[in-house]
Amino acid sequence: MSLRVLIAPSGFKESLEPQEAADCIEAGILRVLPDARISKAPLVDGGEGFARALVAATGGELVELTVTGPVGEPVESHYGFLGSGFPDDPRTAVLEMAASAGLRLVPKEVRDPRVTTTFGVGEVIKYALDAGAKRILVGCGDSGTSDGGAGMVQALGGKLLDERGDELPKASGGGELARLAKIDLSGLDARLSEVRIDVACNWHNLLCGESGVARVFGPQKGATPEQVEELAAALDNYAAVVERDLGLDVRETPGSGASGGLGAGLVIVGAKLHSRYDIVMEYLELDDLLDKAEIVFTAEGGIDFQTPRGKIPAEVARRAKERGLPVIALAGTVGKDAKVNYEAGIDAYASMIQAPTTLEEAVENASELLKDGAETAMRMVMVGRRVKTEG
Repeated sequence: MSLRVLIAPSGFKESLEPQEAADCIEAGILRVLPDARISKAPLVDGGEGFARALVAATGGELVELTVTGPVGEPVESHYGFLGSGFPDDPRTAVLEMAASAGLRLVPKEVRDPRVTTTFGVGEVIKYALDAGAKRILVGCGDSGTSDGGAGMVQALGGKLLDERGDELPKASGGGELARLAKIDLSGLDARLSEVRIDVACNWHNLLCGESGVARVFGPQKGATPEQVEELAAALDNYAAVVERDLGLDVRETPGSGASGGLGAGLVIVGAKLHSRYDIVMEYLELDDLLDKAEIVFTAEGGIDFQTPRGKIPAEVARRAKERGLPVIALAGTVGKDAKVNYEAGIDAYASMIQAPTTLEEAVENASELLKDGAETAMRMVMVGRRVKTEG
């Protein structure tokens, strides 16, 4: 009887979309086991691919548009409307912040999270409201920003004022929040009070503190140690003004730090934050596919100590372990303290890079590398099956 394999990967940032990753893993497995019965569940966690995946899952409609990008230049973005697959939903728009303010939209030579903005995210929300949305799903992940969602708030009509009562420059970035003295929401788009906004975010990400977004993710977005502390102080000030003027404590609210603090900004405009998988799994069929599998392959760009903190491989492993299924994780890199993933339910993990290479070469050749990595892992599985049979 042929082996029943479920492939449930994340995407690889700035490289492979989740569907592409699933196809590559499938190709590698079939080199070893041509009769394998393969099911694929490419997964999104609110980052890149979130809107397209949910639109595709529900037979919805994708809308292309141009908005202000994270460095202030126009970028091509998109959002969508869910289709008739979930008729009980009101007219629901879905968007991912990464399509308007993602890290891939920030040129490497100018990466500085003190100056990147979520203004374009607010513009997309306005487009969705103009198109008649009654509910909005926002996916947080893969951000290139750390402005606490301030740019989004400004795009939706909120005013951020300095000590003299002058507005902070629009779309100016998180660094400017050090000068914030008052928040005025009297001009906020009135339609926001008439819609339900649900946010799929990483529950572990906090706005402030030692584990706040500036310190945890600032370096990944190009900040020097000095810039990290500057940004952390600016976000601390932002949180203090929000609490004083709006009565909202967003410092360490679960999910407040999602996408460089966009979670906090969304709370300011009336959104409700959710653990991202509570949203995603409403529309994807992972649990049903797990019930029919014998082994699970998952994947992500990197496996390390942060993976159990809400990343896709750990969520897949958690659900697989409820069914007693073995889980193999493939990664571009295996990083610090990756062994903690054994406790998260991942039985084996491996890098798909099998020879010295540069990051640029790895990104360019990601498709073939992932196919080869899946083939190697599957060959190991088959050796194990023969040993068990012969033993």
